[in-house]
Amino acid sequence: MAIKAIHYIIPLHHISNNKSKPKTFKNFQILFHSDHRKMSPITPEIRASAEILTGHDICKEKTKSLLREYDLPDGLLPAEDIEELGYVKDTGFLWVKQKKDIIHKFEKVGKQVSYATEVTGYLQKCKIKKLTGVKSKEVLIWISLIEIYVDDPSSDKITMKTPAGISKSFPKAAFEA
Repeated sequence: MAIKAIHYIIPLHHISNNKSKPKTFKNFQILFHSDHRKMSPITPEIRASAEILTGHDICKEKTKSLLREYDLPDGLLPAEDIEELGYVKDTGFLWVKQKKDIIHKFEKVGKQVSYATEVTGYLQKCKIKKLTGVKSKEVLIWISLIEIYVDDPSSDKITMKTPAGISKSFPKAAFEA
């Protein structure tokens, strides 16, 4: 689909009749993303086997509790206005649905992290794998994070990994609630 989206956009840019107002990168992003709709990994089968909670306060506490249970900092998922949290104990699959996307700044490391309305991942001892809905801002661009891990529970570092395989470590304490 990416090629199809680019194929439509580039000719519009070159044949624009409005010479005083060229197409902007912002317009490109909006058009490009309108063709990309992700299906939610939360299937009816997964929902049937999950513990599902609703309501912000109880979901927020359960999120923190699960992160601590897996030896991760309890402030990693600072969701706001949580509508639903689901957790499948057998697989470690977790999802958090919130009313709107949020951008949270982890002050101790000066990092902005974006959380989509739906965040999913698989919890394992000291890590979250196959993470979706979380991006970190690097200079001027947002980069998806697919894995967050701690080498062992006693480690004072936490590492974030991108789809390109690039990792960056931070002090674990910066992500405590």
